[in-house]
Amino acid sequence: MGVALKSEIIQVRKEQPEIDIRGLSKVYQTKNNRFEALKDVSLHVNNEEFVSILGPSGCGKSTILRILAGLEEASSGNVRVAGHEVTGPSAERGMVFQSYTLFPWLTVRENIEFGLKLKGLKAKERKEISDKYLELVGLERFANSYGKELSGGMKQRVAIARSMANSPDVLLMDEPFGALDAQTKQSMQHLLLDIWKKEKTTIVFITHDIDESLFLSQRIYVMDARPGRISEEIDADLGLFKDGELVDVDRFMKMKKHIISLLKH
Repeated sequence: MGVALKSEIIQVRKEQPEIDIRGLSKVYQTKNNRFEALKDVSLHVNNEEFVSILGPSGCGKSTILRILAGLEEASSGNVRVAGHEVTGPSAERGMVFQSYTLFPWLTVRENIEFGLKLKGLKAKERKEISDKYLELVGLERFANSYGKELSGGMKQRVAIARSMANSPDVLLMDEPFGALDAQTKQSMQHLLLDIWKKEKTTIVFITHDIDESLFLSQRIYVMDARPGRISEEIDADLGLFKDGELVDVDRFMKMKKHIISLLKH
């Protein structure tokens, strides 16, 4: 193979999106009713990118995530991750839900190590990995605690650590901070950004919170409902924030008003 041709192939691989969704539709059919949840949705997420899908309740954004996770099947369209068609769940796609999905009979450390144990990793290696993520989410002192002893924010820290410990290529997050109070939510947003900057994991984040999407994301897909479809793609990585503080209020408000107008429409 010539050097030039080989270089072109490498370049194509680099430019290939980590997530590539084309013409995705989802229809739920019952005996007496047909509901079109998604219609002709196309979007992409590049490697190491943080992308939010924003929209009102019922627009199908969580359905997109469940199809990406392999928990539901598409009615039509093409869904690929790392160049491979999604046909079912995979350890390469981690998922964090809004509800606290910890195993209550396991300690914090055991929850984080759960997937590692299924992979057959030895105890020493599991401990090294769980130590890393306990430190990353600031729960070293709670390694031997159980879920009932943790606050909501701490439970979500464990859920994030458990997903990250499996080294997924993609982290799918379905309104993970939606049930938290405002102060805890803000703290978790900062924590998530810190983790993403350190780990460089590709993240797809579902939210209905405009401020949250502008703070966290590099790009935002805004959705319409009935049926769910993409109304606009927005570049949000515009230096609105520095060290977690809003520094460009005018541009932030302009973008927020634009998104509000899209959602109203």
